[in-house]
Amino acid sequence: MNLSGKTAIITGSNSGIGLGVARELAKAGADVVLNSFTDREEDHALAAEIAQETGTKARYIKADMSVGGECRALIEKAGACDILVNNAGIQHVAPIDQFPVDKWDAIIAINMNSAYHTMAAALPMMRAAGWGRIVNIASAHGLTASPYKAAYIAAKHGVVGMTKTVALETAQEPITCNAICPGYVLTPLVEAQIPDTMKEYDMSREDVIKNVMLERQPSKEFATVEQLGGTTVFLCSDAAAQITGTTISVDGGWTAL
Repeated sequence: MNLSGKTAIITGSNSGIGLGVARELAKAGADVVLNSFTDREEDHALAAEIAQETGTKARYIKADMSVGGECRALIEKAGACDILVNNAGIQHVAPIDQFPVDKWDAIIAINMNSAYHTMAAALPMMRAAGWGRIVNIASAHGLTASPYKAAYIAAKHGVVGMTKTVALETAQEPITCNAICPGYVLTPLVEAQIPDTMKEYDMSREDVIKNVMLERQPSKEFATVEQLGGTTVFLCSDAAAQITGTTISVDGGWTAL
């Protein structure tokens, strides 16, 4: 797939899934815009590294995805948006009657509302360019539920619903809108949790991964950021031009249960 001449904006992309998706889009030829809420030298260095590795243009733009105006400003500062990947997200776990209000508000703002703001700002650019791809990184929890994750699950279900709506609104245009629903993905954040979980359960690394972290993932293997990036590149391809308004699960069979 050759995405040269296309500009891709990936929210929440200075690490983990977002960075993996950005790298794969750049390898496919797209110019990429990385984003997070920080503005550190290492953030800009990541963009420079991708540009050097792939020969594409890569930039880093700071924007706080909990603030609607900053979400829209990210798109405007980028100057173009052919491919939009809404990936930014946070998590908090608690029973609903004990769920802190500030955590609820932050999760809904970052995990769901940001996608509304970025899509609303990006669609006019896509229409002007005559082509567009929106890929929302939802979750297996956008299709099913678990206890103690009410805000995250509400937000991810909302993203799946918005994906369907935007797909219908753009169905007769050369623009598609889909959601990828990952299960557990091996990111630096997840990797960092393994040693503490080993201690908590007095288990080996292998047993913790298989029996605790991947309890609900039938493959008993993590998805990788490269796989999610490859799925995103596919959704941007001509082969996927008639795939819109749907979810693609990359979850090792989780939602087949």
